[in-house]
This record gives sequence, structure tokens and C-alpha cells, in this order.
Amino acid sequence: MHRVICLVACLSLLAETSLFAESPVVQADDKATPKKAKKKPAPFAWVNPIPKQRQHPSLKHGTFQSPSLKRDVGYAVLLPPGYSSGASAKRFPVVYYLHGGRPGSETKSLALVPLIHSAMESEQVPGMIYVFVNGGPVSHYNIPGEPAKQGADVFIKELIPHIDATYRTIADREHRGIEGFSQGGRGTMRLSLRHPELFCSAAAGGGGYETERKISESGGRESATLVFAEGDNTWDLARAYSKTKTPKVDWMIYVGTKGFNYQNNLEYMKFLTSLGIPFERIVVPEVPHSGLKIYEQRCVELMQFHAANFR
Repeated sequence: MHRVICLVACLSLLAETSLFAESPVVQADDKATPKKAKKKPAPFAWVNPIPKQRQHPSLKHGTFQSPSLKRDVGYAVLLPPGYSSGASAKRFPVVYYLHGGRPGSETKSLALVPLIHSAMESEQVPGMIYVFVNGGPVSHYNIPGEPAKQGADVFIKELIPHIDATYRTIADREHRGIEGFSQGGRGTMRLSLRHPELFCSAAAGGGGYETERKISESGGRESATLVFAEGDNTWDLARAYSKTKTPKVDWMIYVGTKGFNYQNNLEYMKFLTSLGIPFERIVVPEVPHSGLKIYEQRCVELMQFHAANFR
């Protein structure tokens, strides 16, 4: 009997030893490689040279002295084929492209340049000047009471006149378009609704219209620390524009079905329809939230949209 008790005790001890022997395996699992941290956006700067991998023979970087900021502001400009040949005096329409991200920069959307230039070089679309805008610290918005955060006004009141004075543009609204994706899509719709006297053509891609609606319903508040002027959003501005619908702007809304803003783009389209504001649409199947991936499939169609609206 004594031997049986001893045997049971020994087996119990061996079992406990085995359990403790497995603990390093559990600890090894706990030390599994963590997920890669999301890359923080680069600090905002008003001037950003074109990165080496984005350089193109027809793409130039420029700056102008901002009267309001009292400092240089950068932009990138893609000139159409034939712009610099000989002593040509030909003038061209302009599309202003608003970057995504917050903050972003004038170099954020330059991956589109080879596609845009190729479409013009192959004569699938006529020549146009594309200007890539620096949208300021809060991407294409003005922040009330903060003079250094007036990205919308720097674009509208300062960059556009500079471009018209510096390059061979056709300097009227009938030959001026605006486009952008994500934050730039929000900016495109908002600024074309606020300034229909400046743009005849506006293509808004993948904008966050649910966030714009939140701003509308909260008196301008996007978050606890970010408050815009009341009424400065795509919902309130559309309501205001619908009362007169003049001057007429040709709008395009485009989005990929796999993008996280797809559903709220559909909702915003319904809203515009309810207000009697006409627009065209491009919905790209199976494409995520990516202006580049949409351009890889529909670049020519988007450029033809602008070209058809330039009178």
C-alpha cells in the first residue's frame, strides 16, 4: 500500500514538472513579433521638392510668395506636350489637383503624372496644364482664427492668380477645372460649391462625405480639437447652391467599390439628386480607396470629362 501511495505521488510530481516545462513555449508565443506600427505622416511643410522617384521631364516644381503667410508656398505643375516647343503662344486650360491625406503636400499625388502625361502625349485627350496644390496644414480647409491654417484661401486667392500670371493658361472659369481624391475629393466638392464662379468642371474622388455630414450637423465640429466655420461643408454648401444652381458647374463623383468611403459616396449622390444638382459618376468595381488605382483604369475618361467641359 505504501508503494502505491509513493507511485501516485511520483506520477503527480512528474505531471506538475511537465506542466511547468511547457511554460517557456507559452512565453515564446507571448513574445510573437508585434504588428508593424502605422507610419506617421511627415511633418507639414509649405514647400516640398519633387522626390527623385516622382520626377518627370514635363513636371516642374515652383513656389510663390504668399501675401497672407509671408512665406514661400510650393506647387508642382505638369505642362502638356508641346508647351515649350519653339515660340508657341498657345494657351491651355488648367486642372487643379487636390491631394489626399492630412497633412499632405504638393508632391502627394505625383504618381498620377505618367498616366496624365501619357494620355495627352497619345492624343487621347487634348493638352491641359495640371497643377498639384499644397492644401495647407488641414488639407484644403480654412481654420477660423488661425492665420497660418488657411489652406483653402491660399489656393483660391493666391495660387490661382499666380498660375495664371506665370503660365500660359486660359485664365477664365470656362477653362479651369478642379479635382482631387479622399481629402482632396472633399476639398474639390466643397470649394467648387463655394466658388462656382471659378470652376466650370469638378471631379471629386472618394471624398469622406459622412465626415462632412458630421461637420454640418455639429455646427462645424469635426472633432474635439478641429472646428471649421459653420456652413463650410459639402452638405450645407450644396443646400445653398441648390437655391440658384448658378453658375453651372459640371460635377463628377468617382469612387471604387472596395473603398471605405464607397457607401457614403452613394449617400451623397442621393443627396445631390434630392436637391436637383446634376452630376456624372464613375464607380469602379473591386478597386480600394486609391486614386492611383482608379486612374490606372479610368484616367482617360476622367480627363475627357474635364476636356468636354472646357468651352
